[in-house]
Amino acid sequence: MENQSFLHRFFQLTEKKTTLKTEIIAGITTFFTMVYIVFVNPSILGDAGMDKQVVFVTTCLIAALGTIAMGLLSNLPIALAPAMGLNAFFAYVVVGKLGYAWQIGMGTIFWGSLGLLVLTIFQIRYWLMASIPLGLRVGIGAGIGLFIALIGFKNMGLVIANPVTLVALGNLHDPKVLLGILGFFIIVVLAARNIYSGVLISIAVVTGLAFFIDPNVTFNGVISFPPSLTTVVGQVDIAGALDTALLGIIFSFLLVNLFDSSGTLLGVTDKAGFSDERGRFPKMKQALYVDSVSAVAGSYMGTSAISTYIESGAGVSVGGRTGLTAITVGVLFLLTIFFSPLASVVPAYATAGALVYVGILMASSLIRVKWNDLTEATPAFITAAMMPFTYSITEGIAFGFMSYCVMKACTGRLKDINAPVWVVAILFLIKFIWVG
Repeated sequence: MENQSFLHRFFQLTEKKTTLKTEIIAGITTFFTMVYIVFVNPSILGDAGMDKQVVFVTTCLIAALGTIAMGLLSNLPIALAPAMGLNAFFAYVVVGKLGYAWQIGMGTIFWGSLGLLVLTIFQIRYWLMASIPLGLRVGIGAGIGLFIALIGFKNMGLVIANPVTLVALGNLHDPKVLLGILGFFIIVVLAARNIYSGVLISIAVVTGLAFFIDPNVTFNGVISFPPSLTTVVGQVDIAGALDTALLGIIFSFLLVNLFDSSGTLLGVTDKAGFSDERGRFPKMKQALYVDSVSAVAGSYMGTSAISTYIESGAGVSVGGRTGLTAITVGVLFLLTIFFSPLASVVPAYATAGALVYVGILMASSLIRVKWNDLTEATPAFITAAMMPFTYSITEGIAFGFMSYCVMKACTGRLKDINAPVWVVAILFLIKFIWVG
């Protein structure tokens, strides 16, 4: 009874009109909507040459620590985990396309996350976010979604390279391609029917069927003690990432994390009824610090920067209102650490559908663009389109900001371009001239 009384007082359950049971159920709901990340993140980072089982454990660990810290310090029902988009950009562009070692690539995420922390400390994070025009912010989010979806189609084999047409349709007679397509439709159909754990169900079904058609999928057990983390933790090359050729990538990681995490915090707190008309909510400062510090810690541990997850809204939708929801999520992530053998079982095409699904969610924001105003629509479209077409989030952001300045300046609307937009556009222009 005393413990219950302490929990009621500490988390203000009565004031927030919730109960212990409701908070735990909300935490379980949020966990099952986002636990797919413990399979998707190792799959993506594994393509960069990292140990999948170790990444599985560190993904669980940093998600648990960040989410529990959010619950204790901000008393918000918000969960954190490695950010989708950042991990894909790191693995398939910085390491895969540009050829950097994963240790250096992860170092660029570290510096971008550290920049976000500095912006938070000096209380200019929301000022900067508010200064970026809506069209560019929407374009960045949607572009990342299209970029992630392209990687998902590639991983399931539905889209392949073609020297004549650049891309082409994959082999629809390949059972692995068909399993990837099946996994995607399981997710979207279940999501449409408001079944929150659709991604996890899809990964389990496709992986189970893969045992019968793919000799490379082998069972290595379910439960084990966590492996040694030394092949990943402590291996990030922070000094090596301070290369002038990587400054644009570091800046892109900072911007993406800024919009992703800040936008999610605003969205979830608004859905829970915590925020006012200006987007402010109780213990906002603590939430921003937890979010920023966790991003730095996640990249240092080699799991990519972590960010607030929009899936937190699932827990809110079933009544989660306090940090007890977040702590429940964190504890479940800690328990998941002991299931690391499963990470090596899941094939890339089993998680590909989740990438395409995330792409759908992120691209849906394009509805907010003022399409009847070409000075707004053009930069938004350029930003979103250039990310998948150049296979680079950095180039998409760069062309988006520069096209915004061109459109506004050449149509007599110079006053629409504020200082942060000019600075970002000029920095990217210098990068293209100086670095290429």
